[in-house]
Amino acid sequence: MEEYIKYLSGLIHERDSLKLVKKEAKKFQSSHSAEECYQTGLKLYQLDNFQIQEVGVFLMGYAAHQKPEALDFLRNTVSTHESWKVQETLAMAFDIHCKQIGYEVSLPLIWEWLEDERANVRRAVSEGLRVWISRPYFKDHPKIAIEFLAAHKDDAREYVRKSIGNALKDISKKYPDLVQKELETWDTSFRPVLQVFKLARKWLDKNPLSGGAK
Repeated sequence: MEEYIKYLSGLIHERDSLKLVKKEAKKFQSSHSAEECYQTGLKLYQLDNFQIQEVGVFLMGYAAHQKPEALDFLRNTVSTHESWKVQETLAMAFDIHCKQIGYEVSLPLIWEWLEDERANVRRAVSEGLRVWISRPYFKDHPKIAIEFLAAHKDDAREYVRKSIGNALKDISKKYPDLVQKELETWDTSFRPVLQVFKLARKWLDKNPLSGGAK
């Protein structure tokens, strides 16, 4: 463990590189068990270097399909981290877990996290699964993705609403009519909903020949 920490410290001591962080986490998990990923992730998360912490977050994502406590750690501990960069990593770690167990199997968990009282947990879902329709299951069931996102159009936190709106905008590029149909049902007199509505319509408004925009 100490040798691995020394290795990471020398490699990414002063380099801000998410690509490198992802590479090192994937390399570690490819030759270690879920238990080892979990224990190493715990250790790395306690260090001061936020990028080494990010490696730990990714390892938790890789371990979560066999270690429920790893998923709990992501949800209850990592979500409280002050760094927005670590929160981006949380979103990607959540996606890793959903991919490992299967997105259809993940549906109850996805909804549960979207309903969490903590904004960082909710955003980990909306942002982590982008582009939603590039993921298995949602690729074949875009309406489910739209319904999940639309149900949270009035989220209490602006940065979660922005993620929701941008995710719907992503989907509108391939399924303009489905997104258009959903947006037509919204009451935009409520300002937070209007904000999401405008973001979700951005691509439709710029592409009137898509069939979705008016």
